[in-house]
Amino acid sequence: MEFYNKKLEEFNRFIEDKKIAIIGIGVSNIPLLDYFYEHNAKVSVFDNRTIAEIDENIIGKMEQYRFPYYFGRRNLQNLKGFDIIFRSPSAMPFIKEIAEEVERGAILTSEIEMVLKLTPAKTIGITGTEGKTTTTTLIYEILKQTGHTCFLGGNIGKPIFTQIKDMKPEDFIILEMSSFQLMDMDISPDVSLVTNIYPDHLNVHRSYEEYQEAKKNIFKHQSENGILVLNYDNEITRSFAKEANGKVIFFSSKEKLQDGYIYDITDENIKYCKDGIRRHLLPKTEIKLRGIHNYENICATLAVTSTFIPVDTAIKVIKEFNGVEHRLEFVRELDGVKYYNDSIGTSPASTIAGLHAFDENIILLAGGSDKGLDYKEVGEAIAEKVETLILCGPTSMKIAEATQNAMQKLQKEVEICYVKNLEEAVNFARKKAKVGDVVLLSPASASFDAFKNFAERGDKFKEFVKNL
Repeated sequence: MEFYNKKLEEFNRFIEDKKIAIIGIGVSNIPLLDYFYEHNAKVSVFDNRTIAEIDENIIGKMEQYRFPYYFGRRNLQNLKGFDIIFRSPSAMPFIKEIAEEVERGAILTSEIEMVLKLTPAKTIGITGTEGKTTTTTLIYEILKQTGHTCFLGGNIGKPIFTQIKDMKPEDFIILEMSSFQLMDMDISPDVSLVTNIYPDHLNVHRSYEEYQEAKKNIFKHQSENGILVLNYDNEITRSFAKEANGKVIFFSSKEKLQDGYIYDITDENIKYCKDGIRRHLLPKTEIKLRGIHNYENICATLAVTSTFIPVDTAIKVIKEFNGVEHRLEFVRELDGVKYYNDSIGTSPASTIAGLHAFDENIILLAGGSDKGLDYKEVGEAIAEKVETLILCGPTSMKIAEATQNAMQKLQKEVEICYVKNLEEAVNFARKKAKVGDVVLLSPASASFDAFKNFAERGDKFKEFVKNL
């Protein structure tokens, strides 16, 4: 018997003739144009970019559908009298015009929130400051390769709202969820994972506390049947356990837990712990990924997937997993030097994790746009692990100062060099590198000073390296 999604049909009837505002015509909101047009909604589109910056195909679609659109810095002055507001992750709910419209009675939501509310499928959500993309991708690959129909969405994958009609109760949705997406949500996934919490995006969030509270929405609205997987080693995520409504599963690389999943550094094995008894699951030598942070990601992944499939089945997929693009991605070896792309390392914490994945001498390429973060700890990691530091971009001086302070404290020497751009950094690294060295791009900074996102930065790095 074919599944009938009653919730979706009720939603489709509800939006007929409703005034709907789409704020931010980014990737996640483009499919909504077709969907709302097909269901006779009255749509207006808002974006703070100029019309010249919007894809001409999107402009053509809005004009074809006769959807009014408002672009530019003051576009939200026209946000008045709407029934529903669909915001993109970058359109924060506390923006004055949005908050006023919600206070007047508009419903504020997003593509991902409506997916969670309308899908019949089992939902898995992953958030955290670091490790989201690796764990999300690995969970998706494990469930997909074991024969399940899976949908990948959120920060990675394609927008999946328009695929709700194809989803069934036995299917899975795996979502990578940012603090921006979670901020005003009043629904949580069935299974939630928080990898870790460190200061991030403080140039957008009004405080570190607000950032943490946003992350909590991934589990705060679970029922008693919900499952929450948490990093025991991170003080903030460990504290989330007391607010959980359902079952909590911990993972760790520092503690030999009585219950949960651990990476045991003494014998370099991933283990499952139950009532103090530890079962060996996977030795480090059989894992293609590098770094303790990735062994933690595997522990977290096993905690999530073991809810649905046997652990041994998941391990078979993990052994073949090569990692995700732009996260400690091996690019090439040239003249005995290995080049790695860690462009997704947009915060100090992620760069620290990347540095600790290597025992070789490291030439580090860092710097980029400023997210208002503290570089003290990454400076200490650089002083400890890096031979040559090559800097470019607005955060260069902050990273250099943190490194110099750490050098004095630890009595270490790091050569610090400044270049104009990434291409110059790659060429300079080649001149400095010796046989056996690692050249690592891990900027500890966002990419927006020179690139549209970390992926473009990583692609350019790979291009420059391959042209050496």
